Amino acid sequence: MTFPQPLLSPGSVLVAVSGAWGVFWGTWSALLPAVLQRAGTSPAEFGLVLTAVPLGAMPAMAVVGRLAVGREPRALLLTAFSLAAGIVLLGGVSGPAGLGAALLVVGAMSGALDVCLNSATARVERTTGRPLFQAVHAAFPVAVIAAAPLTGLARQAGVGIPSVLLVCAVLQAASALPLLRPAAVGGRGEEREGRGKGGAGPAAGPVRRVVGPAWRSAWVWGSVLGALGGCVLVVENAVEQWSVLLLEEHRDAPAVLASAAPAVYMGALTVSRLVVQRMAPPPTRDLVLLGAVGGCGGIAWAALAPAAWLSLTGFAVCGLALGPLMPALLGHAGRTDPSGYTVSVVSAVSYVAFLVSPLLVGSLTRWVSLPVALACLSSAAVPLLAAAAAARWRPAWARPRTPADR
Repeated sequence: MTFPQPLLSPGSVLVAVSGAWGVFWGTWSALLPAVLQRAGTSPAEFGLVLTAVPLGAMPAMAVVGRLAVGREPRALLLTAFSLAAGIVLLGGVSGPAGLGAALLVVGAMSGALDVCLNSATARVERTTGRPLFQAVHAAFPVAVIAAAPLTGLARQAGVGIPSVLLVCAVLQAASALPLLRPAAVGGRGEEREGRGKGGAGPAAGPVRRVVGPAWRSAWVWGSVLGALGGCVLVVENAVEQWSVLLLEEHRDAPAVLASAAPAVYMGALTVSRLVVQRMAPPPTRDLVLLGAVGGCGGIAWAALAPAAWLSLTGFAVCGLALGPLMPALLGHAGRTDPSGYTVSVVSAVSYVAFLVSPLLVGSLTRWVSLPVALACLSSAAVPLLAAAAAARWRPAWARPRTPADR
């Protein structure tokens, strides 16, 4: 049976879903002052409420990652619609208890979307043979950068929180509508890789069962890659949460200049991903080395530089060097595991960084200044360099074991 061709390419659908996801989180960050005021709580209690997001995300990622294997398009569709519903719910609550419950739901759905989006991207990469992770992951920061100031303008115009979030929910649901078509992201016939390299149909050869790694091997290998990705995300989260404070309080930068720090980092991150997307895919080991030297060196430079403009330069270098690494790790996991399960493990394990990073930097500031605490994050170069060395000297470590290895 022949299925109709989708109006959008699979890559375009995934980029749209990622972009809509970024619009929501960019909008949410710009709404936080208004949400705090509406909640009628203290900043300390509000910060505790916000931890509901990672607390909801992490178990959801672990569960959904296993369930989504072989059902990536349908799982992505359901999680996108569920996140849209959670966003609507979030717009209708105000008190700390209700806000915490809604954020728990949104966190769970956002984490599930993260896993399903990465798994679907890995699937499209395998079926088309074209790299896609860099483009999909570039859409998110672009959307965040665009959505935050637009949300600020909406707030100045008197648009309420529920209305703003309703727009985000509609965009998230609309981005996933093409997934209703079976062929949108390779919907029918999960990677029948035995149909021949050309995928010409039954005449190309008999259907062979894809042999992927054992679950235990996928967890171990996925955890290793996820830990490396976590090194990247610890730095990324620290830039997002602490860079403005660093420039305002320790570099005497005006508020407008200081507030540009996250955008400078995210802009550099996006540029590097788009550049790598246009190139012949570089070896993952080279990107790990680049992240260790340039990314970790960049955060140390930004933290310890004596002037605000030098710090901004450091954040740009950090973003340029670290930007392609997380998508490259996910792409590597997808290529080495045809089942797609390792990708979900990498997503879930690396996400722990979003919970660890603020606690780590906050704890360090009890003993050292904020600039020194941020500079300490450059120690993430150690595991990255170790992984690059291991991949150089023992290439067999660069993939999980499969039943065929036994």
